Amino acid sequence: MRRPPAQPNQPSPPPPTPPFDSLAARRLRAALNMGPEHVAYGLRVSYGMPHATPDLVISWERGIIAPTGPELTALAGVLWCSPGELIGRPRTLREHRIARGLAAEDIARTVGLELLAYLSMEEHDEWHGTDRQSSALADLLELSLPDFVTVTGRAEKLAELLRSAVTTRWQAYVKPVSKIVPLDRRLLEGTLQELHQAYQGQMVATLSWGGGSGDAGDDGQDFLDRIVDRFWTTVERSP
Repeated sequence: MRRPPAQPNQPSPPPPTPPFDSLAARRLRAALNMGPEHVAYGLRVSYGMPHATPDLVISWERGIIAPTGPELTALAGVLWCSPGELIGRPRTLREHRIARGLAAEDIARTVGLELLAYLSMEEHDEWHGTDRQSSALADLLELSLPDFVTVTGRAEKLAELLRSAVTTRWQAYVKPVSKIVPLDRRLLEGTLQELHQAYQGQMVATLSWGGGSGDAGDDGQDFLDRIVDRFWTTVERSP
């Protein structure tokens, strides 16, 4: 039986780039009275990036393409700012790490993980650390509670519970939600009740205005799609 011919090694895809704030990059450059050519020169001479050209810098600032992780770090050096100032709101574990200017080795060592294990979590955007490691991660990356829930992969489960809470009996979901979001019970109860009333009130109001079930369905789906954002907004608004 003949073996199939060996396939050439395929290059691994580049890692995802962090969310780049192109407007911030342009504003910081202008504040330093630098032109794109000055930035490109700094990238080439100080950071060993021979491919850096004024056109590349302009493409970054126009949002046509985003710099890679190393390019963003170098750009921050040229613009005398921290990498975090050039990043939009971080969403993933990797983006939070880059925003803090930390190496993967720093994270792994501080939280007590093998480097390869941490890199696998970062690559697959799945956090499997213990409670102690999770706490160390939150402290090191200075994560807010919403960011911590997202980074540790709990946002989807939270969204699922919140959708059930506003469409059925919210009281039944206080305990399940509290296991994901460690908030004061009264605050959590008040938040779930407010979201439930807002959703039910919106559905009733849409139908009573004669919009029809189609409009009600669209409005209701939009509410459910953005339920996690509404949850955090309600929590922050609470006294």
